Amino acid sequence: MIEYSIYMMGNPIKPEEAPKAYAKNQVREIWDLNKFCKHIASHNAGYSRGLVKAILSDMCDCLVEQLLNGNKIKLGEFGIFSLSISCEGAESLDKFTEDNIKEVNINFNPGIDLMDLRPKAEFSLVASRAAQAAVLKAEKANEKTVDLEAAKKKPTSSGNGDNKPSGDGGDTPTGGAPSGGNTPSGSEGSENSGNTDSGTGEDNEL
Repeated sequence: MIEYSIYMMGNPIKPEEAPKAYAKNQVREIWDLNKFCKHIASHNAGYSRGLVKAILSDMCDCLVEQLLNGNKIKLGEFGIFSLSISCEGAESLDKFTEDNIKEVNINFNPGIDLMDLRPKAEFSLVASRAAQAAVLKAEKANEKTVDLEAAKKKPTSSGNGDNKPSGDGGDTPTGGAPSGGNTPSGSEGSENSGNTDSGTGEDNEL
């Protein structure tokens, strides 16, 4: 079950347009490798948690090794891994050197099992993290009302307000907004930059 909240957000590319409603999914938990391996082992596939972890660790090492050897790795229904490079331009061909290559990026193209999760997904509309925290605080203080506007604008311990989601534990964009210039842009990565929210503008939760 994917929990999400709804926010009104402006389009930083077209600030003259009126804000529109967008959904952001909430991350329930952050699973580390040990917990994920334990979950895989619990499916009674005949592999222990330690063996699953060893296989995944070796796969990661071999994946990096072969990508750096210039190979593209196709892992069936899981997807395809490859490399790309980011460069700083040179004035001419003869002036370009390896020093102009600034980054080596890993690209991932999901396979058929990961490509379209929408038909498999179930959703549940919930209050934003800031609203949940404000209600809990009010209940503990035996208060009868909650000022949601103040809760939205109140900075979190990390220095970010709820209207600027940050980190894995907060609300994150679903990427389901229209693609015709109305999707808030972000910087989660070059492959997904068109589907993420930069956190600009004030969010108004429903």
